[in-house]
Amino acid sequence: MTWPAGGLHTDLYEVRMAVSYLRRGMTGPATFSLFVRRVPPGRGFLVSAGIDECLDFLEHFRFGEADLAHLGEVTGLPAADLFALSRIRFTGDVLAIPEGRVVFPGEPLLEVTAPLPEAQLVETALLNFTTCAGAIAAKAVRCRVAAPGADLVDFAARRTHGLDAAFATARATAIAGFTGTSHVASARRFGLRAVGTMAHSYVQAFPSEYAAFLAFAEDFPGAAVFLVDTYDTLAGVRAAIAVARDLRLPESAVGIRLDSGDLGELAAAARGLLDRAGLPGARIMASGGLDEFALARLTGAGAPIDAFGIGTKVGVSADAPFLDSAYKLVAYDGRPVVKLSAGKVSSPGAKQVFRGGPDEPDVIALRGERCPAGREPLLVPVMRAGRRLVADDLHAARERLAKDLRALPGAALRLGDPEPPAVHRSAALRRLTDDLVRRTEVAAVAGSPDR
Repeated sequence: MTWPAGGLHTDLYEVRMAVSYLRRGMTGPATFSLFVRRVPPGRGFLVSAGIDECLDFLEHFRFGEADLAHLGEVTGLPAADLFALSRIRFTGDVLAIPEGRVVFPGEPLLEVTAPLPEAQLVETALLNFTTCAGAIAAKAVRCRVAAPGADLVDFAARRTHGLDAAFATARATAIAGFTGTSHVASARRFGLRAVGTMAHSYVQAFPSEYAAFLAFAEDFPGAAVFLVDTYDTLAGVRAAIAVARDLRLPESAVGIRLDSGDLGELAAAARGLLDRAGLPGARIMASGGLDEFALARLTGAGAPIDAFGIGTKVGVSADAPFLDSAYKLVAYDGRPVVKLSAGKVSSPGAKQVFRGGPDEPDVIALRGERCPAGREPLLVPVMRAGRRLVADDLHAARERLAKDLRALPGAALRLGDPEPPAVHRSAALRRLTDDLVRRTEVAAVAGSPDR
């Protein structure tokens, strides 16, 4: 998605800090690290997502004339400050963990290095993109794990928290391995398969289920999937069978959707009716308030369901709707910096993350450290001098995620009480952190007005 003139997509305190920096000539290179402090309850891993949106935003970042006029009205900033803001474009470099990679708490999803005012102003948007997409992607992956043999389709657009979130959900679920989306605009934007059947209102608009199904199949003979539970579910299945017979539809084009009731029992009964009617290739789809736990129960019980429409609970990541994400200054003008707030101590310096084999913990290291033998660096350059270096590739992101999931321990993948793998810090990072903590504490005491 393109975000033209995105300067106002920020918090006011970012603007005030940037203006203060500009007045004082504080435009040296600053590195900010974006990471998640801890996984939400019920999660054993996170997923890098939202990076593509971040890069689009950074490439188009600027304050337009209307933005500056508004800032002048609401903040009283003088013309000199507004002029300085008008000249800002994002000219920095970005390293990121590619979308689809599994990540863990404390690991930088991305690191921004740019002149301090630029790097400060983009904080709000970068956190927004990665937090929303990351939460949804992790939820979607758990659904994929719960039903590995079924097709999963994104049905969430009507319940996401805004249409922008509908796009984020469609993209995140595609990375997770969903096979399509009901949201037509997302399908067009991301090159996904648009999927849709009918609503209960369509059935109700006709004098009978048979009449509704007949009309739908006549109009869309290649996608004759019938919603059968408007009235009596099994009677609806029989009506669908009658239409398929009367129109002589190929069984590969016939399907039914269940949206309420005991989906397992109804699917078994429907499968029996379809098979006895000579339609063993007709598919059964289920929807209606599903999440990974419902999918696990249905697949564990052997319910003959070929596809699931997953909506609300993934689109809002219902049980974990946010991530404890942060965007922290870790270096400015050649010197590493550290934050000592209680419970929120940050690790200083530009970083790299090294990943080894399945049984080896990730190591968060300083950027300049040599990659140990047998490991790979996760952070890769994705933007240089304000221009992106990589193109959007959902297929590659999906492949990266599938590979990483195969390497995860079972404790991290389980749906109930998962355990995230440990993440270590390199010896050099620990030494730098300890040294800066000591020096910062001494400087704070020396500068105290109570002395």
